[in-house]
Amino acid sequence: MREAASGGAELVLLPEWWAAGGTAAQKRAAAQGLDGDALSWAAVTAAELKIDLIAGSVTELVEGEEKLHNTSVHLGPDGRRKAIYRKIHLFDNDLEGASFRESDHQLPGDKIVTSGAADGTIVGLSICYDLRFPELYRLQAVDGAKILLVPACFTRKTTEAHWQTLLRARAIENHCFVIAANQVGEIAPGMQSGGDSMILDPWGTALAQADTTSEMVIGAELDFDELERIRSELPSLASRQPHTYGSVQRGIS
Repeated sequence: MREAASGGAELVLLPEWWAAGGTAAQKRAAAQGLDGDALSWAAVTAAELKIDLIAGSVTELVEGEEKLHNTSVHLGPDGRRKAIYRKIHLFDNDLEGASFRESDHQLPGDKIVTSGAADGTIVGLSICYDLRFPELYRLQAVDGAKILLVPACFTRKTTEAHWQTLLRARAIENHCFVIAANQVGEIAPGMQSGGDSMILDPWGTALAQADTTSEMVIGAELDFDELERIRSELPSLASRQPHTYGSVQRGIS
């Protein structure tokens, strides 16, 4: 965060589970409320550096609930909370000989969330597996988002196979900048995450890209005039026909 801010960053995104990862049991042991040490530190540091901080995601312990939430928090340059997003889509899959069942220990969120950066730019919040659900990002773009934020912990296999393709699709179809911070290296015994964090422009071009083997800071300057030019010349958002999307017809009409 300090390296990014010293390089001129006004908005910083951390990856999923930046404060504590590991196995499900380790995440539960490290779970905290929103006033816990991790997010309190993040708030103080955001205020010190005077940045918009999207604090990746943390494992949130909610009073009265047995299961946990995977939660991203937007902290403003004054350190105050601007938005809270709880991951909607839970990763229940069988990959690389391992079974992932987030729903066994997590609850899904039920709200799509956008927030405003200090300069007024609307950003859309999401977490990891959400990236595979384009409707979430389309609704954020329709709500005014110009930046889509994706803290993640994609497995190495899915990073290599799908990560870049999905990020480019979300950028192109919504004419938004996409900032994606992915974990890298071993995050739990036998589980590797693939790195390759990226910043993409609304044309799907990579403005910055991390490698796949080590932690690093990447940054880019976002040209919102270019975003508006692309949206004007290829107005796919304006060309939407939402009144036709409510039903599906089969056969000959």
